[in-house]
Amino acid sequence: MLLGLLAYLLWGGFPLYWPLLEPSAPVEILAHRIVWSLVVMGALVLVLRRTTQLRVLLQDRRKVLLLVLAAVTITSNWGTYIYGVTNDRVVETSLGYFINPLVTVLMGVLILGERLRPAQWTALGIGFLAVVVLTLDYGRLPVIALVLAFSFGTYGLAKKSAGVGTVESLTFETALLTPIAAGYLLWLGSAGEAHFAGEGGGHVALLVASGVVTAVPLLCFGAAATRIPMTTLGLLQYLTPVIQFVLGITLFAEHMPPGRWAGFALVWLALVIFSVEAVRHHRRTLALAAEASAL
Repeated sequence: MLLGLLAYLLWGGFPLYWPLLEPSAPVEILAHRIVWSLVVMGALVLVLRRTTQLRVLLQDRRKVLLLVLAAVTITSNWGTYIYGVTNDRVVETSLGYFINPLVTVLMGVLILGERLRPAQWTALGIGFLAVVVLTLDYGRLPVIALVLAFSFGTYGLAKKSAGVGTVESLTFETALLTPIAAGYLLWLGSAGEAHFAGEGGGHVALLVASGVVTAVPLLCFGAAATRIPMTTLGLLQYLTPVIQFVLGITLFAEHMPPGRWAGFALVWLALVIFSVEAVRHHRRTLALAAEASAL
């Protein structure tokens, strides 16, 4: 439980970290995050002696293709998030993670052919209405929120289908992306537009630390996921967007007109219905299993 709380608290605090990396642009920050994440994950593979598992992974074509998809989607997720929090759209980024559970359910229906229970359909309908209300309020689609929700939903689906450990999968994903990221950073440096070494030692340390900042909550999450029920973990996930939302309207003083409050209220109503139904269904399933075992 503590590991799960720590993971979501750290993710919730991300809006405080990424703006510290300015004047580096979002793409430069993303490239550094990828490169330094590989350094951290590579070290973990050696320390935890996961090289054998990594070699086995590379021999499985299906898993490799799924993790290629995961790498592409997590890159778009990271890049969009960094852009959002460094451009005064922290509230909109929080919206993306509020609607992510609903998007995940929708993907289960459309891609995996899963059947929804009535309360889940109700939650999805309210979630769709919320997006319509927020679109009218913003005067545009909440693109950042939708990209974050769908990219992370796709990432989770790919990772679940691959069935690979957290350390091995993130190492593979960052290794796949690092040549592109490193090439971009070298080009940026040759053009005289890089900010890595020109803003002092503190800036260098913050960019290098992006690898640790990426790895630690993921490792905490992976450890929690194997030790506590998924329903508990699912409820804990709302902690991250709640923290981000509060930061957005307080510390970052982002504007929240009445229409936006209405849209968020609909999202929260959908999540309440979705979560209560999920907990009740889980309890019914456990009760039926206990009755069956007693017979």
